Amino acid sequence: MIRKTGVKLHLNQAATVEKLQQGGYDEVILASGVKPRLPDFPGIDDERVINYQELLEKELTLGNRIAIIGAGGIGFDVAEYLSTDLQASPSLNVDLFLEEWGIDKSLQARGGISGVQAKPPAPERQIYLCQRKTSKHGAGLGKTTGWIHRTTLKHKKVTMLGGVHYESFDGQGLHIIIDNEKRTLEVDHVVLCSGQSSVRDLESGLKAASIKVHVIGGADIAAEIDAKRAIRQGSLVAAEL
Repeated sequence: MIRKTGVKLHLNQAATVEKLQQGGYDEVILASGVKPRLPDFPGIDDERVINYQELLEKELTLGNRIAIIGAGGIGFDVAEYLSTDLQASPSLNVDLFLEEWGIDKSLQARGGISGVQAKPPAPERQIYLCQRKTSKHGAGLGKTTGWIHRTTLKHKKVTMLGGVHYESFDGQGLHIIIDNEKRTLEVDHVVLCSGQSSVRDLESGLKAASIKVHVIGGADIAAEIDAKRAIRQGSLVAAEL
């Protein structure tokens, strides 16, 4: 006998322990992802200090001088997003892409590149990409694509600062210390890309209600979010149920 099953979607509502209890579920999979982790320094509550989630969800318009705190994968993506003219993005325009990287699509140049001058577009903003670590920026990016992201930001003239200690933010800008030297980055906004923490608020309540819980993806491990790990966890849980 084949048992017919289906998937019921419940959209535009927050899951709660009470709702899940009322639904009569035997087991719950928490794939609730992550939320931005915020550093703590004077001025962090200034309206000009925002996190990457707010930047994207609210489609905020920022000033021309930006400091990004955090140089992981999200920090690199945000730096590229803020330094690119979205109306004329090389990622969406083949001719602009070829011009940025110095590629001759007519193949008149040897190998399509010999002697062709790369002409990256002018940066949209002055951006500082800051990290506490003293290691190379983007060291944890993909082995085959990391160099592309670093080169793209170099084209955009993004200033990369390492070994940064964050002092405060005020009307003058972001006050930092590098190698025991105090500096002030005169920026209009600060964007926080300083990591993330797992969203697993329902876990303890579900366990207290004797509902079996499986935590996967970013909700399980927030550091260095890994899509392959999340997919594997989801596949294994689905096979077990």
